[in-house]
Amino acid sequence: MIRVEGSGLSLRHRGRHDSPPMFVMKTFAFEVDLGTLFTNAKRVHSVTIDGMEINIPPKGERPNFHSDEDDKARPADDPKDTGVIIEKVLVTNSALSIFPRDKKHEPLYFGLHRIQLESAGKNVAMKYDATLTNPKPPGEIQSKGTFGPWAAPEPGDTPLGGQYDFQHADLGVFSGIAGILNSTGNFEGTLSSIQINGVASVPDFRLVTSGNRVPLKTHFDALVDGTNGNTILKPVIGTLGTTTFTTSGGIIQHEKDAPRAISLDVTMSNGNLGDLLTLAMKGAPFMEARINLQTRIDIPPLSGKVRKKLQLDGRFQLSQARFLKSGIQKQIDTLSRRGRGQPEDEDIVEVPSGMAGVFKLDNEVITFRSLSFAVPGAGVDLNGNYDLARDEVDFHGSLRLQAKVSETMTGWKRWLLKPIDPFFSKQGAGTLLKIRVTGSSKEPHFGLDKQ
Repeated sequence: MIRVEGSGLSLRHRGRHDSPPMFVMKTFAFEVDLGTLFTNAKRVHSVTIDGMEINIPPKGERPNFHSDEDDKARPADDPKDTGVIIEKVLVTNSALSIFPRDKKHEPLYFGLHRIQLESAGKNVAMKYDATLTNPKPPGEIQSKGTFGPWAAPEPGDTPLGGQYDFQHADLGVFSGIAGILNSTGNFEGTLSSIQINGVASVPDFRLVTSGNRVPLKTHFDALVDGTNGNTILKPVIGTLGTTTFTTSGGIIQHEKDAPRAISLDVTMSNGNLGDLLTLAMKGAPFMEARINLQTRIDIPPLSGKVRKKLQLDGRFQLSQARFLKSGIQKQIDTLSRRGRGQPEDEDIVEVPSGMAGVFKLDNEVITFRSLSFAVPGAGVDLNGNYDLARDEVDFHGSLRLQAKVSETMTGWKRWLLKPIDPFFSKQGAGTLLKIRVTGSSKEPHFGLDKQ
């Protein structure tokens, strides 16, 4: 046995000095049996490397180390095909950097704290045990499994499998959200098609704009292309607070070198509206209800604030809704009393309401193609916009009451208004009025619409 030690080893592609070396080793050592040097199967028992750097150039600038012409020119029994078998490799204090095409952007950096590889022979999968730091979101990953054998003609066909434990990942690196993520799972397949099954939790998930913490848990099945990062979710089953939802879709790079776009379909059945409002708005929720939601979520290539990029297209239904702000609920109770023709009945309180709508969100403005609201004795049909950034409401539509106009009043006003009842009794309603709703979500203002 002989032992070889070295330091300061670097490998550059064709001697180029205009970019970082593709491969650097601060120190290295290996042991080899001299007797195997004269055999076809050359074995290196162990290799130790400290301070290794692997720098991957941008796409389009990466060298091709494998040539089909070389394969054609080499005889099938060429002894060079036997190669060298390294039985064990231990790598410490190393890093992998993937450089973007745009020189202004920082490279994607993976801190490789410790990697141990074990090989049972040529054309056999290599076992690995790795500890590394994920770049985005930053967190520690422990992973064990198998990798290989390497498919040189098509690296994406290289098999891999194992399990991972991803801890203390800080979501704060992404604009608009925050929280610490923990995830565990298993994966198998090839580099270009990795099937992942796992669970993830963020006990303190929140939007930066609201700051309210709502626990988030997910169980997911995903198909990941390890050569370009494209991800297909199929599906994700999640729980936000007490609300369960399912998500399917993808995170896809549609054009070469372009940022990824997110496109998801979300379904929520019998959810708790309070969980969504707590996440989305500052302070305590202004209403409670059960919610059914179906929507498509699109986020174009990520840059800037996430919420300004967010696009929604869907529909929802609310049931058992009650406003927690006393002023709003009093108005709802009054509407129900008058709509039933019982304006003085103080026993009609805490009236539950229902709501349904078809909406589209773009550039922080929700456009409701239809929005209906109902309480016993009254119904409202609206369309219009809600500006999220300014918290401004602008809706126009109609109010239908079961009672006639005169029946919504008391005393002498009831008798005074009886002659005009026929003018407002239309389309089967006791009273039909054109109305508008303006103001904010917390303090809406109702009035007659002159349009």
